[in-house]
Amino acid sequence: MTDLILHHFEISPFAEKIRSVLGYKQLAWKSVLVPPILPKPDVVALTGGYRRTPVLQMGADIYCDTALICDVLEHVQPSPTLYPEPAKGLARILAQWADTTLFWTLIAGPKPAHHMYGGMPDAAKAFNRDRDAMIGAMARPRAPDAIAAAKSYLRRLNHLLREQDWMAGAAPSVADFALYHGLWFTRIRTPREQDVLQHLAPLARWMESMQAFGHGRREAFDASQAIAVAASVEPAGPGSSLLRDSAFQDDHGIALGTSVSIRAESFGAETTEGTLVAATRTHFSVRRLDRRAGVVHVHFPRIGYVMGRA
Repeated sequence: MTDLILHHFEISPFAEKIRSVLGYKQLAWKSVLVPPILPKPDVVALTGGYRRTPVLQMGADIYCDTALICDVLEHVQPSPTLYPEPAKGLARILAQWADTTLFWTLIAGPKPAHHMYGGMPDAAKAFNRDRDAMIGAMARPRAPDAIAAAKSYLRRLNHLLREQDWMAGAAPSVADFALYHGLWFTRIRTPREQDVLQHLAPLARWMESMQAFGHGRREAFDASQAIAVAASVEPAGPGSSLLRDSAFQDDHGIALGTSVSIRAESFGAETTEGTLVAATRTHFSVRRLDRRAGVVHVHFPRIGYVMGRA
């Protein structure tokens, strides 16, 4: 199997989501640490513009967004599954809510830059400027409203865990990992905000169970090595990719082989341009050429992303 190379940084909540999935599936992976803020020349060499964290690389195939990365890791290691029946649909819906509404509610309250860079005001200011640019005009809850909403959301999740061990039922699912990472950031990285969990015993026990999965078998790797790996191989074709739903689904009137641009709908809307090589019911794939990485295929989920002609 091609090595799993995760481009991430330690304090990234979404990276913790994928690191936890790697632990749950007990996978070996190579760790490339990237800067939390721009510039990110090594990341952009692989993605063509996308700069959110994390990014999963397998040879010359680059997978963006944690929802898609979870699907890829499920194909790499089907057991234990992230999508147990009969809760598969519920788990996906709950995960999407957790990665969007709940995440931004949790992040609006803790002032993450202050806690991450408490003794480094210049670093905190740089982080805030970078994130403000990524967020743009996206609507965010105000801190007082977010704090009140977060308390209600956490009480609801806590009540859910009184009746079952995991968020979507009797077994762990993608919903657990999507719900975990925002709370991990709140508890581990913003300690002043963690006291709410002390009064929610089922939720606190669930957090301990999630943490016990660990991060799998991690090996340090260098960004230049990762780029060399991409340059040394050809990307998998749409039919042989780990994203096995290869049937073309045209919802845009854009044919395969067209030059397109793809960007996130909201947060981190930098564009990636390339030649469209796949547009299926679940994902887009573009082929692009980089002077360092060579020919790569960059993959995005359909949900949450916008495609148009370049």
